[in-house]
Amino acid sequence: MAVTIEELYRNYGILADAKPEDLGQHKYAYQVILDGVKGGPKEKRLAAQFIPKFFSSFPELADAAINAQLDLCEDEDVSIRRQAIKELPRFAAGENIVRVADILTQLLQTDDSAEFSQVNTALVSIFKMDAKATLRGLFSQILQGEDIVRERAIKFLSIKLKTLPEDTMTKEVEDYVFTETKKVLEDVTGEEFVLLMRILMALKGLQTVNGRQQLVELVVEQAFLEQALNPADPDTVDRLLQCTRQALPLFSKNVHSSRFVTYFCDHVLPNLSTLTSPVAELDIQQEVLKLLAEMSPFCGDMEKVEANLLMLFEKLLEFMPLPPEAEGENGENTMSEEPKLQFSYVECLLFSFHQLGKKLPDFLIDKINAERLKDFKIRLQYFARGLQVYIRQLRVALQGKTGDALKTDENKIKVVALKITNNINVLIKDLFHNPPSYKSTVTLSWRPVQKAEASDKTANSSMGTGSTMKKLLSPPLPRRNARQIYNPPSGKYSAAIGNFTNGEGGTWGCQGRVYYWKLSKLTSK
Repeated sequence: MAVTIEELYRNYGILADAKPEDLGQHKYAYQVILDGVKGGPKEKRLAAQFIPKFFSSFPELADAAINAQLDLCEDEDVSIRRQAIKELPRFAAGENIVRVADILTQLLQTDDSAEFSQVNTALVSIFKMDAKATLRGLFSQILQGEDIVRERAIKFLSIKLKTLPEDTMTKEVEDYVFTETKKVLEDVTGEEFVLLMRILMALKGLQTVNGRQQLVELVVEQAFLEQALNPADPDTVDRLLQCTRQALPLFSKNVHSSRFVTYFCDHVLPNLSTLTSPVAELDIQQEVLKLLAEMSPFCGDMEKVEANLLMLFEKLLEFMPLPPEAEGENGENTMSEEPKLQFSYVECLLFSFHQLGKKLPDFLIDKINAERLKDFKIRLQYFARGLQVYIRQLRVALQGKTGDALKTDENKIKVVALKITNNINVLIKDLFHNPPSYKSTVTLSWRPVQKAEASDKTANSSMGTGSTMKKLLSPPLPRRNARQIYNPPSGKYSAAIGNFTNGEGGTWGCQGRVYYWKLSKLTSK
């Protein structure tokens, strides 16, 4: 016979009125409350509140009490489930914490937003009671639970761990997180890998140089850098991209990117044109080159610096065309199809070459024969001619624009294009020194402005307003006795370029994130 509301209140009164030392004598009264889970909605809601209140006084009924509360957590009535979940942390004592954490982790699979929020709150509350025991319950489900539970448990840790106070996240707890996360990393999806790395990067104990180096080693294992790259397999390419992105924020002057940079030069750049993108709209070549450029400043000692520079040199030749021949011997027009200068690609390749060149500054003189060096300089010079025209036209187009005027889509593209072209201009000038110089410093066009460049406290936005924008828009002052490397076109050349439209003069634009320039009119008669 089902327990009634009256019986529940009567037995609750017996337990509430009893002295603490006498509560154990009223086992029958507590059993009646446990039986309340078999009643109707009202009885179940009362049972959900009464069971945890006297739980600690009846250790011999602990399993029965937890199972009764768990039944309520799985009830069809969402209001009963929420009440039962809310009270679950009251069962978390001693050895029961692991079990409660395990139960709460399983309950993360709910699709009810209010219930999901309550589960999160309950988990955080038992974390503060015993973090390590709570983690045991969570990792148990991550390693052995259903896919949806695993996914949500990992997301929970990635969001909540970093919000816990230091007295909860002790060194012992952080060490446990690191050990268990390494186990999970043995078999993960790309999304899980990103979240797990986020968890580890937030651990205070891994903020040291040694800690960051440990994290890089973990990423190296996931990236399979000891294996050749299959450019036709999008999953393999995606894995490398994901791992590289996770490693990037870890690199510094003390934590080196050498293995990644060498792998890119050995296996990625030779297959650049055949890489299969894991995402349809992603320009995979641009993405790869950007990652390489961002890693290149953090190379330590490299065994293959010469081979890496040679590969970068070869790729630069691919993207820096020779000037087309305008006329043949008899005066006829033999001009081949107009070249397209891919500024975005060249910025990345030049920056990477410039960074590695610091480690072998005589590379262009000692390792490249005179004929190839001459060819390279012709390509640089031709590229620089188009670059100068482009920079001048961009400055004119952006001159006097501030604030909201710079936030239009068209002007945003122009600002980025100006950053790219200015960077390439600086790097090319360095390579034209005799001997080539590697002293100039530039900030990659997609990266935030460095502090040294942001001294104006009026705060430059990502659009480049303020002092940085003024710097971009202002033509460089001529230096005394400066060598004139370029001879920017004037007259009919600049008039033919047009105003950044798709008309006959010339075209510029953005394919994804690739900025390019067609020079059909630059060499015409």
